[in-house]
Amino acid sequence: MKTIFILMITVFGSLSLSAQQLVYKPINPAFGGDTFNYQWLLSSANAQNQFDDGKDDYRSLLDDMNSLGSFTDSLNRQILSQLSQKLFEDQFGDRPLTAGNYTFGSLFLEVNQTSQGLLINILDTNTGQQTEIVIPK
Repeated sequence: MKTIFILMITVFGSLSLSAQQLVYKPINPAFGGDTFNYQWLLSSANAQNQFDDGKDDYRSLLDDMNSLGSFTDSLNRQILSQLSQKLFEDQFGDRPLTAGNYTFGSLFLEVNQTSQGLLINILDTNTGQQTEIVIPK
């Protein structure tokens, strides 16, 4: 009886044990997967995409831009660049920048000396936008 029991365990045990080799097959066609998966992966990615491509924003910017507007923007950038260079030279140069109010076209600058350093408030009188710059000591 003992022999029959061992024989049955051996027979049934060997039948239930089987092994197979694990093989990885990629899904993405870029890494060797099936090319029919491409459309499914693309539609799945587009459905999960929460970002706007912003194409409409760029088109509206280009429509609004003309050569006179471009020239005005370029001139404003140059003036602001020279102004900021002058402010930095005055702050870090031999003589400090004096506190006061300055007007450059549509920009109103208020310069104050504080305990943190030089405080510059810039107000665009056309749009109402305001910027505060602190140059530390």
